[in-house]
Amino acid sequence: MENIFESWNWYVAGPLIGLFVPLLLWTGNKAFGISSSFTHICYLLLPEKKKQILNYDYKTNAWKFLFVLGIAAGAYISVNFLSAEKTAFLPQNYYTLSGMIKLFTGGLLVGFGTRYANGCTSGHAITGLSLLQSSSLKATLSFFAGGLIYTFIEFNLF
Repeated sequence: MENIFESWNWYVAGPLIGLFVPLLLWTGNKAFGISSSFTHICYLLLPEKKKQILNYDYKTNAWKFLFVLGIAAGAYISVNFLSAEKTAFLPQNYYTLSGMIKLFTGGLLVGFGTRYANGCTSGHAITGLSLLQSSSLKATLSFFAGGLIYTFIEFNLF
């Protein structure tokens, strides 16, 4: 159990994530990412008349929604049952008005970047780079650069 409570080294976790790509390709999926599951959620919430506009096959993409639910369930289990000590949902400074503004701004920028880049960091950095897509390399570099810039601004201006 000690190995579960501690952080895994990069040389263990990295290859495990990397093995996910051949599994996806073997099952016939070439896209992996969290943001694509939001299309599935939107499809489920739309009225029947509007669903035809999306031209979306929800049956073949249902696994993406289940994947996101699994992430949430895994996070809940790990925090509540596998953590040695109580873990806070957010650092205390995010429960203030300025903290909420930072969270909202960061979420807005991430959401915009995800739609603008046609995918999220996990989709581009894991699947796209594995498939040698130049657009994924550009997107991944942009995600990291944006994160560095925002972190610099937050720690130096706020």
